[in-house]
Amino acid sequence: MKQTSTVGKSNKTVMVLLILGLSTIIFPLYMTVVIAFKQPSEMTNSISGILSLPKVWSLQNFREAMEVTDFWNSLKNSLLISGLTVGLSILIHSLMGYTLGRNKSSKFYNFVYLFIVSGMFVPFAILMMPLAKQTAEMGLANWVGVILLYVVFYMPMNIMLYSGYLTNIPLALEEAARVDGASTWLTYWKIIFPIMKPMHATVAVITALAVWNDVMTPLIIMAGSSENTLPLAQLNFQSQFGTNYNLAFASYLLSLIPILVFYVICQKQILNGVVNGAVK
Repeated sequence: MKQTSTVGKSNKTVMVLLILGLSTIIFPLYMTVVIAFKQPSEMTNSISGILSLPKVWSLQNFREAMEVTDFWNSLKNSLLISGLTVGLSILIHSLMGYTLGRNKSSKFYNFVYLFIVSGMFVPFAILMMPLAKQTAEMGLANWVGVILLYVVFYMPMNIMLYSGYLTNIPLALEEAARVDGASTWLTYWKIIFPIMKPMHATVAVITALAVWNDVMTPLIIMAGSSENTLPLAQLNFQSQFGTNYNLAFASYLLSLIPILVFYVICQKQILNGVVNGAVK
């Protein structure tokens, strides 16, 4: 009886924590949706006025937000930069993670691994101005330079993830492939790379979310160009005298949809990879 009551109390505690955690997600999302559909005249200084539902559910704010941000062009730039960054990160960082992860016993490779991972502790503010000057001198003050910088910026974290995941992959698989005459290159692409599919999805989600929401790097590197990403275009809602919250929140919802769909797809792949690995 005591054990049953203890289990019941723990379940109630878990439920309370889940409700509290869920409220921290639902409330901001509710505020975003409500403000996005409201007209400026419905926004009052009172809390009840802000929390109340719109009198008329209209898509006018979304249409205006798309015009102000040049939505389709900005979306194209964001998709291009995010997609190429994720693809290059998976290819390059997985190769580097495999090389460094399988040779950590070597002092040289271990030093290289620690040196690269230490890049996570370098703040962007220190690199900001030198990178802006260097990319301008090299003719990379455009989306190409932004992609190259992103691949370098997220290299430490991704390499750490890949090399850590390799500890779950037994060396016996590679040894068996070598016995069958496969080279190291063939072993990696035919055996190791497919096995790391759950980590590919994880790296894709982390990198895509960071790139999609980043403002500072495109703002500094692409300042002289006419191309905008969605976060850069959304700065148009802020002026010296205030912010148009209704249009801004409508634009935030529009930009949330693509990355949310991508997250759901990758999350499913992560779960499938974990389940398949457990069954095998």
